[in-house]
Amino acid sequence: MNERKVRVRFAPSPTGPLHIGGVRTALYNYLFARKNGGELVFRIEDTDSNRFVPGAEDYILESFRWLGIKFDEGVSFGGNHGPYRQSERREIYKKYVKQLLDDDKAYIAFDTPDELNAKREEIENFQYDASTRGMMRNSLTLSKEEVDSLIAAGTQYVVRFKIEPGRDVHVNDIIRGDVSINSSILDDKVLYKSADQLPTYHLANIVDDHLMEITHVIRGEEWLPSAPLHVLLYEAFGWADTMPRFAHLPLLLKPVGNGKLSKRDGDKLGFPVFPLEWHDPTSGQISSGYREKGYLPQAVVNFLALLGWNPGTEQEMFSLEELVEAFDLSRCSKAGAKFDYLKGIWFNQQYLLNTPALEWTPVFDRILKENGIESTPEREAQVVEMMKQKVIEYTDNDGNKKKRNVSFIADLWPLCKFFFVAPETYDKEDKFVRKNWKDDTAEMMRQLAGSLDEIDDFTVDNMKAKVDPWAETSGMRPWNAWRVALVGTGQGPDMYELSAFLGKAETINRIETAIAKLA
Repeated sequence: MNERKVRVRFAPSPTGPLHIGGVRTALYNYLFARKNGGELVFRIEDTDSNRFVPGAEDYILESFRWLGIKFDEGVSFGGNHGPYRQSERREIYKKYVKQLLDDDKAYIAFDTPDELNAKREEIENFQYDASTRGMMRNSLTLSKEEVDSLIAAGTQYVVRFKIEPGRDVHVNDIIRGDVSINSSILDDKVLYKSADQLPTYHLANIVDDHLMEITHVIRGEEWLPSAPLHVLLYEAFGWADTMPRFAHLPLLLKPVGNGKLSKRDGDKLGFPVFPLEWHDPTSGQISSGYREKGYLPQAVVNFLALLGWNPGTEQEMFSLEELVEAFDLSRCSKAGAKFDYLKGIWFNQQYLLNTPALEWTPVFDRILKENGIESTPEREAQVVEMMKQKVIEYTDNDGNKKKRNVSFIADLWPLCKFFFVAPETYDKEDKFVRKNWKDDTAEMMRQLAGSLDEIDDFTVDNMKAKVDPWAETSGMRPWNAWRVALVGTGQGPDMYELSAFLGKAETINRIETAIAKLA
């Protein structure tokens, strides 16, 4: 077992958008594989045909492309262990269903839904197991002739795993240590359904993991109760020596209150729970995504990696390569991890600050175009550099006014519209305007405009060399009124930097417009 090459898998169901908890599971599988020189397999679990959602598989693949999580083989990646969609492996599963039946490890059950419901009403806490299977309609209570006759007549049936009671089943979990469950509390799980000739999750995963040579199964805590069943299935097939090691990750918990993180939490508090925007093909409902909200993929990866895993140091900022180097499954927490979405915003802000301004411009340019502005990447990068460390005001979902640093490229537009559009009106009730535009301000602004007009090379240094001495000798303090003229309110960068960006003609024109409208 220890000599086998590490192989892990991520196996989502195409039943809708990929939840952010699933992204974290895939990320941990990726980090574990890369850390150990192993391989990551992408498999699609689509045995539940009733829940299949068109477009979900493509959505999942696009999510990982955006995040930079790369697979070595699987659906759309190729490989030697295909096919990788479970719906395309029907004949493979039938072989192993037959093996269990031939070895008396499973049996055929014909109980209808009505019969099962009747038994549940008759017996409190009814469970289909060793204590009740003898009173049900299955191949253990019917003769072979009756069973053959029912199958020949097309009667629908399921195949159930025959679990013997009274045994302590041990799961050696990398994160949780030894987990022991007595087999008496396990029911005879359905492994196969004749209705669609497909296996259930339990059988398909065991067979696939074995045939695809999976060495470690890293999945969410919600699957821990099924681990003893999977141990018993490996033993039933005679595969105990190649059974993978299990690691059950901690749950992602609500930011506020108790319980698992849900889409409702994101809707209430204003953060996404899906990596990409999702358009539901049935309802038409649109759910927000991290990409469309303006998060950088490396920020999302860094944020998720630290939800349930501790590197053992004070370091918070990790590149994907650094995460691979530091990752250790044994440092994953057993307890659930609170989904601190505000920390996610902080991570995005840190990554944006460390991103060259020119790399902001493709998204920023799109925002400008949406607002009717045409510019160049170089000028846009100048604006980004001047404004990326500013603070914005926003209203939270409870209607409270709050402040935070620029954390998304979209935050820039309300802060920097004035770089591209001159103020059309001046709000005399604005506190900053009222304080800094007095009766004598117009004359001061005329003198300022005259001084600026004398400058040929309109640079920051040349403006300072002209305006600072004039302000010093005249006793005038033009900067806040200058800001009112150019911006319309009290926001913006250093006035020399802003004027140099606008150019002499636009700067003087804005000053003259303010004089005309405010004097």
